[in-house]
Amino acid sequence: MKKIQMVDLKGQYQHIKEQVDASVLDVIESTAYINGPEVHDFQKELEEYLGVTHVIPCANGTDALQIAMMGLGLKPGDEVITADFTFAATVEVIALLGLTPVLVDVDPITFNIDIEAIKKAITPKTRAIVPVHLFGLAAQMDEIMDIAKANDLYVIEDNAQGIGGTYTTRDMAKPKTGTIGHVASTSFFPSKNLGCYGDGGAIFTNDDELAHIIRGIVNHGMYERYHHDVVGVNSRLDSIQAAVLRAKLPHLNEYNTKRRNAARKYTAAFSGIENIITPTGFCDAGNSICDVCDCHVFHQYTLRITNGKRDDLVKHLNANDIPCGVYYPIPLHLQNAYKDDRYKESDFPVTNQLVKEVISLPMHTELDDEQIDFITKTVIDFVTN
Repeated sequence: MKKIQMVDLKGQYQHIKEQVDASVLDVIESTAYINGPEVHDFQKELEEYLGVTHVIPCANGTDALQIAMMGLGLKPGDEVITADFTFAATVEVIALLGLTPVLVDVDPITFNIDIEAIKKAITPKTRAIVPVHLFGLAAQMDEIMDIAKANDLYVIEDNAQGIGGTYTTRDMAKPKTGTIGHVASTSFFPSKNLGCYGDGGAIFTNDDELAHIIRGIVNHGMYERYHHDVVGVNSRLDSIQAAVLRAKLPHLNEYNTKRRNAARKYTAAFSGIENIITPTGFCDAGNSICDVCDCHVFHQYTLRITNGKRDDLVKHLNANDIPCGVYYPIPLHLQNAYKDDRYKESDFPVTNQLVKEVISLPMHTELDDEQIDFITKTVIDFVTN
């Protein structure tokens, strides 16, 4: 059996090596390292793939979130609601802009932002909601857009973990995640479902005016060289990274299918095992739990270990050369940077439980049956003994 890795980027690269190498060398020979043809071509190809009017590439996913909020004109003191159970970048940019983060609990089944918690958190100062498509599972966008419309709020989708996924709406449309809210951000960090070989990100929107503003922001506030019309930043996707992403984009559906297939094998092995809760998809159409549609692209395959022995399982897996991850061990409301007297522990019962139970297993496009069998057997042997 080949060595098990949390993410096998080298194995994935071997399948597209010839195209990636040639594309990167073309950029080097052209010397068009910034905003070269590869960036513009990737932008157009990703727009077509997503079915979105505008893709604005940028330097990384955190910048993408910050720039999206800057483009909306959010002002210091404006409240932005987001999930307590997610990576810090989501709340980090809210605080950096002088906005007020409002953290709320998540759903115990999907791990995504809780709809009732959003409703309770809205005040006259609320300006935006940031749903995160956590671990690759689409958030409940119909309900979130309803809340936003009723309260005149913006919706900023954090699609860093969900690219390529779809969301089934009430009317059975199937838009891609990241194309439903007013604006969205994504990350092309190497381990993402669509990852480059460094840092990269992008902003998506169907709003022409907003897209124009954002294009200026990413380039020092310039639309014409040396004419600074808005306050901007320096955040651009370089041409070499765009070349890598162009090579990978045609394979994204295949990559996500491989992840879903691996997830199904994991889930089948763990079915009926006491003290293990497997991840599911959640299709709003009919409010039915599923594991067969493409609402989940399994950026992570995350179990809940309910017998209080999650940390011991981590040690056991590591001892057997099986990598794993705990995303995320500390809720945002307990992080020193984001503690606030407004929060009570009773506000976050689900998040406080999840941080004690979640464990993510290896998930990538190169997993084979032998590896999955070894991983699942090792987990089951520990949990059942």
